[in-house]
Amino acid sequence: MQSSDPAAAAPTATDASPAGVGSAAPASSVAHPTLATRFRGYLPVVVDVETGGFDWNRHALLEIAAIPLDLDENGLLVAGETAHAHVTPAPGTDIDPKSLEVTGIIIDHPFRLAKAERPALDHVFAPVRAACKKHGCQRAILVGHNAHFDLNFLNAAVARCGHKRNPFHPFSVFDTVTLAGVQPGLIHDPGERLRANERLSAGIAASAVDLVVWGQSSVGFDPASEPEVRTRLEAVADGLGVPVLVNVDARRP
Repeated sequence: MQSSDPAAAAPTATDASPAGVGSAAPASSVAHPTLATRFRGYLPVVVDVETGGFDWNRHALLEIAAIPLDLDENGLLVAGETAHAHVTPAPGTDIDPKSLEVTGIIIDHPFRLAKAERPALDHVFAPVRAACKKHGCQRAILVGHNAHFDLNFLNAAVARCGHKRNPFHPFSVFDTVTLAGVQPGLIHDPGERLRANERLSAGIAASAVDLVVWGQSSVGFDPASEPEVRTRLEAVADGLGVPVLVNVDARRP
């Protein structure tokens, strides 16, 4: 296990006291963080693009899909509604024929119903902005596999058509290539913070990742001086089968 210091977390469940005769006992309740507080004001949106090559400054954007994430009743991330558009190659962009062999895209197929870049971006951006508003998030953050590839093509299309309402952060991403990030949101109590990180980490135990990273100030205890905390962190890493990198609160004098 790799650690950089402890963090606690987990919402507190409140057990209901026995109900009176003829009334049902209320179920236990758990206060889950909102998307806005969990990701510090950013809404994770899964994005995938198909392109006419690898050079975002030269090759065309051909297809884009975006799925804003939502939370279920258990506070777990679930997929929202998909927004998708086929894109007509922008004037001045190129298409490498080899890229079409990989994607299988037929540029002039009548059923593609492709849109020009600006209408295509409008079609995808509108539900992303609506999801940001729904969850009280200031901006969307792109989630993708090799995410900067997708973001660079998106930014190039935005620049070409002069789009002024791009909801995505211009350079920050969540990349799913080889690691998983755990971020329960801002939780002041160190014990609750540690439990929240443990709970969220358990949800990715079956994923094929090489490293799990807990966020900034994810651990509010010093694993070097508190064996129980270190044992819990080691148990998380053993359960995942990969190293876990954590960040410890700065020590106060």
